[in-house]
This record gives sequence, structure tokens and C-alpha cells, in this order.
Amino acid sequence: MSRIGKKPVPVPSGVTATLSGQTVEVKGPKGVLSFTATDDVTIAIGDGEITVTPRGTSKRARQQWGMSRSMVANLVQGVSTGFRKDLEINGVGYRAAIQGTVLKLSLGYSHEVNFEVPQGVTVTTPKQTEIVIEGIDSQLVGQVAANIREWRAPEPYKGKGIKYKDEFIFRKEGKKK
Repeated sequence: MSRIGKKPVPVPSGVTATLSGQTVEVKGPKGVLSFTATDDVTIAIGDGEITVTPRGTSKRARQQWGMSRSMVANLVQGVSTGFRKDLEINGVGYRAAIQGTVLKLSLGYSHEVNFEVPQGVTVTTPKQTEIVIEGIDSQLVGQVAANIREWRAPEPYKGKGIKYKDEFIFRKEGKKK
């Protein structure tokens, strides 16, 4: 039994959910999102909550059960509160600035890195060494954060690079003389 799948997804006030076939559409103050579930699960809406149940006891049905519930929960959270990733830049001379829809990163390369911010995501730089990524789509926010981090992942000796705010970088000891 899926521990995640068993829990119903509560729908907060100000958020409406509609079901047409296997597609769940959720509308809220931040926007509209939808998810189409596979035929292995049944989705039901009622009493201010959304429930997901498997059809049958096959392995695939049980796998889709928890995943579908998580996807629906992400839709509800996205349209009500949204998602946010905080990145931190460490290193001498490393900085970030946003100009229109382009994030300009100085990361120690011979050139400046220009990252085009996709639709549906807002990127801000409260400080030169902080990047805040916000949006309603969990997958898109996480992917944009991963793509930015990929330009200069933190290294284990000095910790220079772009890291998530809550990430711990395991530090190594350098060469001994």
C-alpha cells in the first residue's frame, strides 16, 4: 500500500478543481495547471479534497498511485502558494544580475554566461550572490534551478560555485606539504 497515495489532497479555499476523464484541472489565485493521469488510477473529487485510488493490484497501478497523488498535490500547491528555489553563489568575483528576461552570470569564465529565463518562471536577484526562482510549476522551477546550477556546480575544496541555499557541500582537505 502506498503511504503517499492513501492520503487525500486537501483543496484550500480559493482553489477549484475540475475533473474531465483522467485530466485534473486546478485553478487558483496564481494560475491554472492540469495533469492527465494514466488509466491505472482513478481520481475522484469531493468534500474539498481529491483522492487517488489504484485500479487493480498490478505493480504499475501501485507505482502510478503514489506518483499521481504527488502530481495532483503539486498542482494544488502551485496554484495556491507556488514554488520557490533559492540559489547561493560562492566565489571571488562570482555574481549574478537580471536584465529583462536574461540572467547574466559572472562565474570566473573568460566570458559572461547569459541564461534565458523561460516562460512561467520569475527569476530575481535580491543580492549579487543570491538567485531566487519562483513559479507555479514544480518541475519547471526545479529544472531552471538545476540548469543555472549546472554552469558552475560547487567544488569540494573551497566550496566555490552555485549551490542551493539549504545544500551542504562536503569539504575535502587539500594537499599536504
